[in-house]
Amino acid sequence: MMRAARRTFSEMKPRTRFAAHKSNTFNKISPQGLERFRPEMYRIKPGEDQPPVAHAIMLRSHKIQDSDVPLTCRAIVRCGAGTNNCNVPRMTELGIPVFNTPGANANAVKELVLCGLLMASRGIYEGASHMTKLHAEGTAHERIEKDKAMFGGRELTGKTLGVVGLGAIGAAVAHSAIALGMNVVGYDPGLSVEAALRLPSGDMEMASLEDLVEQSDYVTLHAPYIKDVTHHLINAELLAKMKPDASLLNFARGELVDEAALNERYEDGGGGRYITDFAVSDELYPRPNVISIPHLGASTEEAEANAAAMAADTVQLYLETGTIKDSVNFPACSLPARDEEHVHRCTVITENRPGMLGDLMSVFGDANLNVVQQINTSKGELAYNVIDLELPRTADGKVDVGEFGTGDFDKLQAKIMEVSGVKSTRFISDWCPGTGYAVKVDDQIIGIGVDSPEQASYAEL
Repeated sequence: MMRAARRTFSEMKPRTRFAAHKSNTFNKISPQGLERFRPEMYRIKPGEDQPPVAHAIMLRSHKIQDSDVPLTCRAIVRCGAGTNNCNVPRMTELGIPVFNTPGANANAVKELVLCGLLMASRGIYEGASHMTKLHAEGTAHERIEKDKAMFGGRELTGKTLGVVGLGAIGAAVAHSAIALGMNVVGYDPGLSVEAALRLPSGDMEMASLEDLVEQSDYVTLHAPYIKDVTHHLINAELLAKMKPDASLLNFARGELVDEAALNERYEDGGGGRYITDFAVSDELYPRPNVISIPHLGASTEEAEANAAAMAADTVQLYLETGTIKDSVNFPACSLPARDEEHVHRCTVITENRPGMLGDLMSVFGDANLNVVQQINTSKGELAYNVIDLELPRTADGKVDVGEFGTGDFDKLQAKIMEVSGVKSTRFISDWCPGTGYAVKVDDQIIGIGVDSPEQASYAEL
């Protein structure tokens, strides 16, 4: 499958051969974020160019396909929070971590939510549209005072906002709503300690989803979309519990709302507005109390730069140290820095099952290699290992990889890959970045002793 041979590790000497990490980009990624990549260590190419080697893929809205993913790919990072377009189940199956950038666009989305609150409480959008019509008719100046009563509204101060989902965006919205004088009620069944620390201390209440919608004058959604979990989170039953004039704001995912049920609410005389950052159904869009915005939540220069910079930092940290942070399918993992002169770091992705770690460690024990430090973490069916090996040397200073001989990491890697349950391995080297990676597909080991897959992708397997 991968035919272009490269020199083995035993033939390489530190600082004599340089192979940069290579990253593909899909969509337009902010140049300010891409500047975070060190030019001496990374080569960035548009995904459409289909370079033969890509160690990481950066994207925004592009929907990833197997054909986009070269066999050398070690990581996929989305410049944004949602990863629905990243085919996470398939990447997990292939042993590829998928990263996101939670919080990078939080301020941009928060500001648009505040705009949505104002549009839900006042006739701003409708009034502006009416003025456009009056100006076209030439009657704007004489009608402006007469017609303003058509667009009266109410103030936000003293009203109750229900925030569904209290991640970075939800917490930011809660803080701003309190600053506007609103009462805030929150709901998040998966609230982490880190997220809890971002919430307004003592200034908001927590409630069940049912109690939240019953109390709220406005409900704003900031939950992730998870198939069969949050699909149609706001359904007919919950809509029936809402106040008759309560408004719903959706700046998270369109699928969170059962639009047929929402349309029925309006058909039955329910009031309030639906403000959303997504396209809506044919039944909803003609309604004057439904305002659909073209997914502008993160569409600011600052948000795009923040997300790209965070994505660049995350993928560099992973490629250079094996550290996993902000991955949606791999466990968080970090091992202290290694002594690169005397220690060689490798990462191993395996099945998460009893005895797996012991089988893996036996390879190093049998080779008489000392494990200086190691960490094993797991998530679902996957386990992730970061291992630092002491590098014993011969009298003339050459690295001796135990039974595999002087500096022959390829043979060591092949031995690791032969262990049942191992999905992939990677040797991390600052003097030859982008090499030393192997994957197992249908019991076939691919990548050892090879530098370029000649355009081979997972779609070709």
